Amino acid sequence: MTPARRIAPVEVPGLAARRIAADILDNVLRRHRPLDAELDGAEQHPGLVALADRDRALVRKLVATVLRRIGTLRHLLGKFLESGFPKDAPRVETALLIGAAQILFLDVPDHAAVDLSVRLVQADRRAAKYPGLINAVLRRAAREGKDLVATLDPVLDTPQWLFARWQTNYGLEAARAIALAHSHEPPLDLTVKADPESWAQRLRGRVLPTGSIRTATQGQVALLPGYHEGAWWVQDAAAALPARLFGDVAGKSVADLCAAPGGKTAQLAHAGARVTAVDRSTNRLVRVRDNLMRLGLSAHMVAADATEWQGGPFDAVLVDAPCSSTGTIRRHPDVGWLKSEADLAQLIGLQHRLLDRAVALTKPGGQIIYCVCSLEPEEGEQQIEALLAREPGIRRRPIGQDEIPGTAEFLNATGDLRTLPSHWPDLDPRMGGLDGFFAARLERI
Repeated sequence: MTPARRIAPVEVPGLAARRIAADILDNVLRRHRPLDAELDGAEQHPGLVALADRDRALVRKLVATVLRRIGTLRHLLGKFLESGFPKDAPRVETALLIGAAQILFLDVPDHAAVDLSVRLVQADRRAAKYPGLINAVLRRAAREGKDLVATLDPVLDTPQWLFARWQTNYGLEAARAIALAHSHEPPLDLTVKADPESWAQRLRGRVLPTGSIRTATQGQVALLPGYHEGAWWVQDAAAALPARLFGDVAGKSVADLCAAPGGKTAQLAHAGARVTAVDRSTNRLVRVRDNLMRLGLSAHMVAADATEWQGGPFDAVLVDAPCSSTGTIRRHPDVGWLKSEADLAQLIGLQHRLLDRAVALTKPGGQIIYCVCSLEPEEGEQQIEALLAREPGIRRRPIGQDEIPGTAEFLNATGDLRTLPSHWPDLDPRMGGLDGFFAARLERI
């Protein structure tokens, strides 16, 4: 008698993507691992690489949506849980967050969101006794959730310590506008080499006042027209401004300190500068080099700690300093939940040292652009005031309102640049806003 052949069980479609999304969320929320490291780390989640492109994109969207709206989700789910989230099974909260995010914010059928979240807990040893709870709570979320969400304040999705800082520094109205901007998925901004109007048409986007292209197109960037031809690179519209503040850099020597991921290096090289890109991470410099090769551009790469590097002197130095990154929360929604006010002190010290090194690397008469993707004045405005107080050989060169079209509203009283995520509002929230950035232009006398 021929033995019966064992048939391997077929996994339910979509479950693998939800399982990986749950693992990533657990690592971000409970182990405080950066989201980018989780999404890019094949060694942590080898199954992510094995997924089809569509499912891989779903993982990213699920995780980002939960992190972007986690305050709202936890508040709403808390109303449906008599005793709160079970303490003995963390996967229950994760499964509820993923299920509710799909029901309330994503185009996923309610029954699929409920069923797959139930399967998530059934596969977890500690959570396996809670499928009934998952089913009941998510079905109630499907019935009542959207009406309840409409009544909730988007400030719920901002850590209290950050909102308090923004209210103090920018006022209550501006702080609320920033929080609202962070609740929406960001658009895709591109810096093009030439002919922005034509590329905007091909990419189904629009040309922004500053010259960047903005599109709501989703999917793999490498599949978009112009990618393999090296016609453009991904760069938030705010991040594209600091390098332009140098003016004409053709033929000049420019050091780009903390250069990765390389967008500003590409801008400077495309403008004709002789660029030296400095970054302490060899791996990140490899990515900069690869992107420059795709763009047909080149720069001299130096793997070094920029605070100690002995180079130059240069005609110009760009300092894109490591910072709290609170201006990028709409693109990196884990930032506010991974960092704390206590982290600022260490970053402020590093920025101080980078500015001092930039001064030493700059020729007399040369320019320094200092920028951070932070909303915190200690990392921006206050850093510049401190530098000017301790360095008599440095002076501020205020940015003029007519230097870059569309930036007049971004300039403060001293002529520095300060963008907020709530700037450039749009009827379609997917096409509004930009990263929060600070930039100042200095001259070595």
